[in-house]
Amino acid sequence: MKITQLEYFCAVGQYHSISQAAQKLYVTQPAISSAIRELEKEFSVSLFARSRNHLTLTREGELFYQKASALLQSIRHTTSEFYDLGRQVAPVRIGIPPILSTVFFPDMLTAFQEECPDIPVELFEYGSQRASALVQQDVLDLALVNMHYYEIDKMYSYRMLTDSIVFCVSPGHTLAKEKEVTIEMLSEEPLVLYNTDSLLNTSIHARFEALEKKPLVLLHASQLYTIKNFISQGLAGAFLYASVLQNDPELVRLPVAPAIRQDIGIVWKKGKYINSSVERFISFTKRYARMRFMPG
Repeated sequence: MKITQLEYFCAVGQYHSISQAAQKLYVTQPAISSAIRELEKEFSVSLFARSRNHLTLTREGELFYQKASALLQSIRHTTSEFYDLGRQVAPVRIGIPPILSTVFFPDMLTAFQEECPDIPVELFEYGSQRASALVQQDVLDLALVNMHYYEIDKMYSYRMLTDSIVFCVSPGHTLAKEKEVTIEMLSEEPLVLYNTDSLLNTSIHARFEALEKKPLVLLHASQLYTIKNFISQGLAGAFLYASVLQNDPELVRLPVAPAIRQDIGIVWKKGKYINSSVERFISFTKRYARMRFMPG
């Protein structure tokens, strides 16, 4: 039994699909299939009940999954501890949503690297919900997230700032000269929304549902460049954080009434050993946020 075999098995157990597990782990499907066959042969058990497009854990597979998950978590914690004991510098693995990262993260990362040039940082682009889940699974150490997440209390968190949501249109848009917009005014307007795992989407959809309306979504996107192009060409409007594109002459930023405010911060797992690299990043983040976003 090898650690990689357990990792592959647990990924398939989580996603119920070899193809999805391979995509998430950046390995080939045959490698995962081979690892599972070797485990089943070694322990003389059938771990999955197989159908055409779906894999379900057998009773033995469920027990094996629980044991394997606990073992992998213990290995990750022990590895972090050994990095510290051996004074090797472990990288800080951080999940960042595509849009949130444009608000302030490049400047923040530059400041951290100037203060702690010996600590490597690895960034992974995920929506807030997915990034939070990967923190819980020990795949990531930290995540920068929209904190309007229903399971936020399951993790340690630190709020860095509160940002308002504005509705952005092109200067030639019919709403461009309005002082503010309401959801009622936008019920027939084509919209660009973030990808479906965005927590901001949840807030926006809730506003429409409260009025028994459904947003007219032209595109779901994750890249700011794409969103901006759709806006500037007059194809649609978009809800953006007020901190994004503040001085862009190609966009008109309209306040939304009633206001939509979102808390942004970092999260990390409860009950997990925090190595010195992650601990220093958390400490730096708190100081940076107080100086940058909470003056006085």
